[in-house]
Amino acid sequence: MAQGVCADEVYKSVFFQHSEHLRNFLYYKCGNLNQAEDLVQDAFAKLWENCEKVVPEKAKSFLFTVANNLFINQANHQKVVLKFQSSQKENTDHQSPEFLLEEKEFKAKLESAINDLPEDQRVVFLMNRIDKKKYREIAEELNLSVKAVEKRMHKALMALRKIHKKV
Repeated sequence: MAQGVCADEVYKSVFFQHSEHLRNFLYYKCGNLNQAEDLVQDAFAKLWENCEKVVPEKAKSFLFTVANNLFINQANHQKVVLKFQSSQKENTDHQSPEFLLEEKEFKAKLESAINDLPEDQRVVFLMNRIDKKKYREIAEELNLSVKAVEKRMHKALMALRKIHKKV
């Protein structure tokens, strides 16, 4: 027992001699002071657990080796956690199969309703809603008045609303 670091005075001496240097070493590695301080505590706990096997002259080497290994283990664990979290996000579809089916059915009904519109209404509707053209632009392209475009758009929307109420 006298040979190892187990004596209170020897352990305290090792702590005061090396704890600050060990903390700085770990802080430079991880960039997080709280994590570095936690790792220092863990390293000194390991030293205490193995105090009978560690001679005071080898305590510094033991501490730095244990602390470095603890840091590497934490970093590897964090990589596994991050990889798992990112794979969960990629594999998770937040929509239920019922919702996806309803959405598909709605899209099919909408396409059918748009296709059933008279050609003049359908063209104005699609130019406005799909191509994002303003009524003035549509009127110029179709050689119509802006009022005629407004009237066609109004009729198209009324027809689509009527079909939507049936669904």
